[in-house]
Amino acid sequence: MIKIYSKDEALKTILRREMALEPTVPSGLQASLDRLFGMGATPETAVTHILRDVRERGDSALRDWTLKIDRVQAAGMQVSKSEIQTAGKRISIPLFEALNAAAKRIRQFHEFQPLPNWTTNTMGGTLGQRVTPIQRVGVYVPGGTAPLPSSLLMAVIPAQVAGVPEIVVATPPGKDGKVADAILAAAQICGIDTVYTLGGAQAIAAMAFGTESIPRVDKVVGAGGLFTTLAKRQVYGIVGIDGLYGPTETAVVADESANPAWVAADLLAQAEHDVLATAVLFTPSLKFAQAVQVEVARQMENLSRAETIATALNGQGGIVLTANLDEACQLASDFAAEHTCIATQNPAQYVDKIPNAGGLFIGERSFEVLGDYVAGPSHVMPTSGTARFASPLNVSDFVKISSIIQLDDETSARLSPIAARIAQAEGLTAHQNAAMKRI
Repeated sequence: MIKIYSKDEALKTILRREMALEPTVPSGLQASLDRLFGMGATPETAVTHILRDVRERGDSALRDWTLKIDRVQAAGMQVSKSEIQTAGKRISIPLFEALNAAAKRIRQFHEFQPLPNWTTNTMGGTLGQRVTPIQRVGVYVPGGTAPLPSSLLMAVIPAQVAGVPEIVVATPPGKDGKVADAILAAAQICGIDTVYTLGGAQAIAAMAFGTESIPRVDKVVGAGGLFTTLAKRQVYGIVGIDGLYGPTETAVVADESANPAWVAADLLAQAEHDVLATAVLFTPSLKFAQAVQVEVARQMENLSRAETIATALNGQGGIVLTANLDEACQLASDFAAEHTCIATQNPAQYVDKIPNAGGLFIGERSFEVLGDYVAGPSHVMPTSGTARFASPLNVSDFVKISSIIQLDDETSARLSPIAARIAQAEGLTAHQNAAMKRI
């Protein structure tokens, strides 16, 4: 059952942000941490240990941690090119066609995004910006309880549109020690021929530091679980990262014009991801809230991941009653969810009332599940309230900008005394001297 909250109750419970990367560790996980890393180990200290070990021992450490954590004997950590190139034949034709259709739309969307090179001659010489792609990118594709080929498409394709010349993928092995054919088929569609059978913190370490068999990358992107996220946080500065992603989340703003069965289905789809996933409905209508509550209970009975859904809804889910739709939009914007869906009459009129959202889904036909797979934008989006300042993964994540400065003699001479005065005020006499010599 999904609970109905007043605004004040919700602000004290489900809308309260906790520290994103310092969760309460379940007892089962703590037992594993104690066994592998010593009594009282935390996820943070465990990740530090793994990163240090991979940095010092390279491939040997990768094999050891894959055996200890994934319980897989890693003979070779790289999938053969032939296995990737034939993966499409090992999945169903409808799935391969669906992945191709999704890839086409994702590429089409991101081709609108590239940043331009530009110069101007209006400031005394030539000034401008040069945009160049990052040279080598590592994409982490989560495995977890199910293979996620969509995550490969959503991270690889924007990098390709940006012109990144070398892209490698790391993804955890299944119980059989192999990468799922669906993920390899997505790699085949994208023309990716380097896939490493590595998961968790050890995968991030391998791409960040490099080993005997895995060259280091310049940037690591992609969502993952807690240990992956902690590892990305610790290697930032050694390599670039796209962001730190917590559990997935959806906020829905709806009124009585919406279909309660559809809204319930959308909340259930979000809660299905993870026991820590968040699914919240904001509505001013008690009648609609109760209708959605009934639909959630009814639909959940027939879903394969009902236990996960129930845990997520009990922990972070809920329906929040608001005074009106304006207040619903304000709360949704303050919450700054990864996905924010507007299911109201004339939904476009509320878009500007929600400035903080990773993705805005406008109208009931533009539902979040389409964004997960095939709408076009990358589904790698900011979580845990970071949509207040962060953006979805996009082409600009895979390029860097160099400033171009080529001043003419007259402008250089005119600016040098200005620079010298500022340098003198800052006590930087060598700077002052370099400027004065041009006068």
